[in-house]
Amino acid sequence: MSVNVSIVIPVYFNEGSIFATYNTISEEVISKWTNKTFELIFVDDGSGDRSLEEMQELYQKNPEQVKLIKFSRNFGQLAAIMAAYKMATGDCIINISADLQDPPELMNDMIKCFYEQGTQIVIGTRQDRDESWYRKQTSRFFYSLIKKLSFKNMPVGGFDFALISAKVRDTLLDHFEANSFWQGQLLWTGFPVMFIPYMRRKRELGQSRWTFGKKMKYLIDGVMGYSYWPLRAMSVMGLIFFILGLLYALFITISYFLGNIPFKGWAPIMILILVLSGIQMLMLGILGEYLWRTLDQVRKRPMYIIDKSYSIGPLTPDNNEVK
Repeated sequence: MSVNVSIVIPVYFNEGSIFATYNTISEEVISKWTNKTFELIFVDDGSGDRSLEEMQELYQKNPEQVKLIKFSRNFGQLAAIMAAYKMATGDCIINISADLQDPPELMNDMIKCFYEQGTQIVIGTRQDRDESWYRKQTSRFFYSLIKKLSFKNMPVGGFDFALISAKVRDTLLDHFEANSFWQGQLLWTGFPVMFIPYMRRKRELGQSRWTFGKKMKYLIDGVMGYSYWPLRAMSVMGLIFFILGLLYALFITISYFLGNIPFKGWAPIMILILVLSGIQMLMLGILGEYLWRTLDQVRKRPMYIIDKSYSIGPLTPDNNEVK
């Protein structure tokens, strides 16, 4: 039987919310589309709690509608989304988190946009969020920087709740990118995009594993993967210091012939050495980031490793299937 809508749900330490997520989606979305068929693909991203056991129980109760993928370890949310994209068979694919912070009922508007208007990408944009001031501000800072440097149409609040067509999915999967920036990949494709604003809810169960370090890494991926600004900044900075150096050398030469001593003591020299050495180390670090990403791209290591998959129908021809 063909599937109209695939719903992708990455899971990482979401014990206690698996059944709530499934039931809410069933009541708020699936039950309202009696003329459409759905599949739900849960991906266990190396959770260390009872998330996998809950998903296995859910699969046993709903084997014809639920698919389950288990990673060998934690590979990250993006890897979980991409693995599910590869397994999805629907005309459109929606990814949503398993913590119910994103309102599942918004999927109804997304599906309507896809089937009635033919929109290839429908994005839920976070107008506000019921979270701490720190999380709000760091998120706003990161996505504002991405908007300025890489993608002019990036929502200031960011997004991770979206519907894409099978055509867009195929485009993403055909272009392997190590250390990829998923939001940027979607916007980069150039397909028509519709934004639907919503209020991100407070997390009721568990705590977010989206640490500051992961945010920084994702920010760097977004900037370096889709912008040459760091390299251009290095070139401009080098040119500025070259001109300043020439002017300062000219000043010293003129002062020497006039019998003046431009400076006394070792402090000015140490300041120049420390400042210039710091800038050089920063530049080397930026070059190292690009080289590391190039190495990752060339090595073509798999983005994820699937330990087991659970499905009535095979997820992929060469994938292990547990029944």
